[in-house]
Amino acid sequence: MKDYLHKTIPNLQPFNYARHYDDLFIDQQWVLVNGISEKKSIYTFKADNILEISRKESVIETSWTLNINNVFSIETEDGLITVKAYFKDDDVLVLNHQNKEEFALFINTTNYDQDLDSVADVQNFLKEKYKQKVSKLIYGHEFYYIEKSEEFGPYTVEALSEKVKKEKISAYCFVRDVNEYDYSKRLRIYDLIKEL
Repeated sequence: MKDYLHKTIPNLQPFNYARHYDDLFIDQQWVLVNGISEKKSIYTFKADNILEISRKESVIETSWTLNINNVFSIETEDGLITVKAYFKDDDVLVLNHQNKEEFALFINTTNYDQDLDSVADVQNFLKEKYKQKVSKLIYGHEFYYIEKSEEFGPYTVEALSEKVKKEKISAYCFVRDVNEYDYSKRLRIYDLIKEL
């Protein structure tokens, strides 16, 4: 992976045919984030190697192929380009240009009710998506807390929240995930409660 891409968008997973192709890639509506404020483009990769690019008043059909090394060749208005695909998660796809330091960022809107027509829409989409993801991770997960140099737990966030409400502990006690070994992240009960 190009170093600039990794620095720009960390924690990318390379395209994996078995995991991504049928469930996350084919027949999904991918909105191109690059240049969305000028024109909205929706890319739909079809199983028969047809790529539909929908814009406000037109649909362009072109082609794409995938080789054994998971390198895509895509016919565009500018000619044939080769890209490697990466997923940030199930709804964020990155196509990294193989010959230039450029990449295209896409958001899967197939199961999303709102229109993505601007940078603000993209920001709202990502904010809500990751807020829900954090809430799901926190909900039901367990944490230890430290108070007066003594460690207690593990407790769920709901249990910690109840203790704070009943004033049994301070909302500003440090917490650590059950899978962590110290409190170096400086996370407090207050921070967890905010995400519920």
